[in-house]
Amino acid sequence: MGAQWKQSGREANAQKKGQMTAKLVREIMVAAKLGGPDPDLNARLAAAVEKARKASCYKDTIERAIKKGSGQTDEKVNFELVAYEGFAPHKVPVVVECLTDSRNRTAPETEGDAIEAGAQEIEALEPEEIPEGQKGARFLTEIKELDHVSKALKAAGWKIISAEIRYLAKNFTELSDAARKEVTDFLNTLDDHDDVHRVYAAMR
Repeated sequence: MGAQWKQSGREANAQKKGQMTAKLVREIMVAAKLGGPDPDLNARLAAAVEKARKASCYKDTIERAIKKGSGQTDEKVNFELVAYEGFAPHKVPVVVECLTDSRNRTAPETEGDAIEAGAQEIEALEPEEIPEGQKGARFLTEIKELDHVSKALKAAGWKIISAEIRYLAKNFTELSDAARKEVTDFLNTLDDHDDVHRVYAAMR
């Protein structure tokens, strides 16, 4: 499944920017907790930090998140990844990943909304996913090879934008323009939930 359903250029007000920053900080903390505080040795953390920088997160905010996640402060990081499967309108399959510190809180709220490096495949990126004047690609690999592939690509001169586990759809639901808008609005509402980390939908 992919996240292509997201509307490019959605206007973000102060509240949405705050939500995005919180989600990026949460990902940095989890990455630092799982793989350590050094981005050079932790591909997931490096990708999370790069994403946060592109979103204009303050350097101090990023550094605090790394320290907190890697256990260098008195605060404990107890987020867990929870995934929910369901359907959007028009029977579009959806997987929602949440990073939450309270499974009991997140489940009811989310279900209410939704009830060479070793890469095995390479996909071309959409034009809007690539900065002007640059080239890019998406490398697909087995989960166990993710860290190895990320490090190998970085060593080969690639700039890693994201290194993560994702769901990939094998079949896509055909939708009319009106139905697509309805599904996209639904997915955007899900994505705005504070605990929601990623939303995947089987639509192009």
